[in-house]
Amino acid sequence: MTTYDMAPTDAPSTRSRTHTWQPRPDTTPEILRMSGLEILQAAMKGALPAASIMSTLGFRLTEVSEGLAVFEGDPGDHLLNPMGTVHGGFLATLLDSALGSAVMTRLPAGTMYTTVQLGVHMIRPVLSDTPTLRCEGRALHVGRTTATAEARIVDTLTGKLYAHGTTTCAVLRS
Repeated sequence: MTTYDMAPTDAPSTRSRTHTWQPRPDTTPEILRMSGLEILQAAMKGALPAASIMSTLGFRLTEVSEGLAVFEGDPGDHLLNPMGTVHGGFLATLLDSALGSAVMTRLPAGTMYTTVQLGVHMIRPVLSDTPTLRCEGRALHVGRTTATAEARIVDTLTGKLYAHGTTTCAVLRS
């Protein structure tokens, strides 16, 4: 067995990253009376906490309306895979968030969803210095038991396409 000393004497300094989040609130009768769109609008205004995954990975909800959800995320070296590019899981999470939230905007009060299929197509690599990425999700169909949506990730400077995807969600009615 061969071992390697992976800490060269001229190694760059260690970096750290701290994030904070608010815990998810208890489900109250007031929240149960809110539509999906109202819940997302309340989160954007700070009346409800944002999903904690957003602070973990460094992205945010920037726009929401019926059938539309837009997230923006900032690539960085904290997201790199062993090949030195941003991990595809970051793009998949942006897509899943925009896709599911687009569906959520069309759900009435007391209704939830869960992703049952996520299709992701990576077009080009994301580097640590890639500009802010914008992921726009649009609900295509929201029915009684299933919903579908599509989304695209582009950079905010040039509009280059980095990834696109689709989802199928199960609609869970109470």
